[in-house]
Order: sequence, then C-alpha cells, then structure tokens
Amino acid sequence: MRYRSLGSLKVSAIGYGAMPLSIEGRPDEARALATVHAALDAGMTLLDTADSYYAPGGEPGHNELLLARALASYGGDTDGVLVATKGGRGRTDDGDWSVDGRPEHLKRAAKESLRRLGTEAIGLYQLHKPDPAVPYADSLGALRELIDDGTVRLAGISNVDADQIRQAHEILGDRLVAVQNRYSPAVRDAEPELRLTAELGVAFLPWSPLGGISRSSLDGASAIAADSSYGGFHAVARARGVSPQQIALAWLLERSPNVIPIPGGSRPESVRDSAAAADLVLTGEERALLP
Repeated sequence: MRYRSLGSLKVSAIGYGAMPLSIEGRPDEARALATVHAALDAGMTLLDTADSYYAPGGEPGHNELLLARALASYGGDTDGVLVATKGGRGRTDDGDWSVDGRPEHLKRAAKESLRRLGTEAIGLYQLHKPDPAVPYADSLGALRELIDDGTVRLAGISNVDADQIRQAHEILGDRLVAVQNRYSPAVRDAEPELRLTAELGVAFLPWSPLGGISRSSLDGASAIAADSSYGGFHAVARARGVSPQQIALAWLLERSPNVIPIPGGSRPESVRDSAAAADLVLTGEERALLP
C-alpha cells in the first residue's frame, strides 16, 4: 500500500468509504464487520463515515457505531487508522437528505459523533455540505471552535466550490486538510477545486470515485464495469488481468499527488480489489487509452 499526505499525517493512498454498510440495501452486521476488517487487512488507514449514514427512519450515527465496533473487534493494530466523519446533514423518513450548518447544531453533532466513535478526539471532522440558510463563515467558525476545544483534531469540507475552499482556508488555515467532492472518470466538474487544493497543499478526497452506488449493477462495482463507453479502462484492465475499477482508481491517483479516493463497497472482495489499485502504476501507453 502506498501512502499520501493528509495534513501532517500519512494515510493509505486509497481510503474506504463506509456508507454502503449503513444505508438502504446494507449487508448484515457480520458481513459489514468483515468488510471493514478486510479494508484494514489490505492496508487502508483512512475510513470515511458520517453521522447521516443510516437508513431512512433509523438512528443517526449507525455507520459511526459500526466502525467503532469493527475497530474494537479487529485483531490487528489500529493505531495508524484515521476515522474521518462528517456533520451537517441528516435524513428524512422518506429518504431525502437534509442540511443543517448552524454552529450550534455542528458543535452538538460533533460531540455526539465523538461519543459514538469512542475516541479521545475526532481525527478528521468534515462539514458535509454548505447550508444556504447559514453564512458559511459561521459554519466554519464552529469547526474552528471544535478544534480549539479538543473535540476535533483536523478539519475538512465537502461539496464545495473554489470560493468556499478559499474561505475555509482563510478561516481554518493549516487545520483545513481535506476537501471531499464528487469526482470520477465520468464526473469531472470539480477539476477547478482539485487544482486549487493541490496549490494549497490540501488533500482532495473524491467521493463516488467509481460512479456511485446508485449507478452500480454489482455490489462494489461501478458504472465503469458495465458501460461500454469506458472501453479504455476495460482494455487496460484485460491486459493487466485486473478489474476496470482498479484501473479507474489508478487513473484517479495519477490526476494529482494530493488525490486520495475513497471508494465504497459492502463486501470484503470489493475493498480488497480497491486497495490493490494503490500499487498500480500506469504506463504511458495505458494512459493514452484513458480519458
């Protein structure tokens, strides 16, 4: 497993997005725990979660509690594992996503996340999405206070544009270590944000790096695996004897040294396949076949 910088920390070049273990269609707990353990066995040291990762009608924090149990029951060393959680979103009973960026909510939510994770402090706390009803500076100020009072060690932001990144960097300084936006071979709207984070020395964490769970026909696979328009990924994968998903993740890693993809997956086989991409290095001929 290769590693990349996230602030002053070193984390696995590919992290694990644990959301599929808690939302609709989630696996039973035994398989969920086995999946997290497989990610750890494969060398993944960045685990991404959020208090809003739970099925409609369920209890907030399901995914955080699950990760806490997985880490507690893991037989190996977890000292180098960074759990990154998020606050500022929720779910309605009918499955829609809500947003709440009020400082009082974020501070309360962070302390609840800390309780569920059972650690001394949250390693990385990310503002899940800007709230249009709340001045962004106020939400960012709550993150700064959470760092100052020891609830949170490092801060991140998600689903943001370049101006919001600049504002967060101005308010949080070097305590802003990560930006998490949607980015994949199919969705590249965040190119400006990727370039800006590279300039600022901030890690860029693509969410849905393989196209998204909702577009997947197979667990742990992406639209890339089924869409013939990604012929280059298939051709390189066949020649390498690996999955198209691995080639897509290797392609993402080569976009910039600050990119740390966080693919999901709800089976041990899925996360092992994703982790293996960290050691793939594309040749010039292979790159020429890709977008």
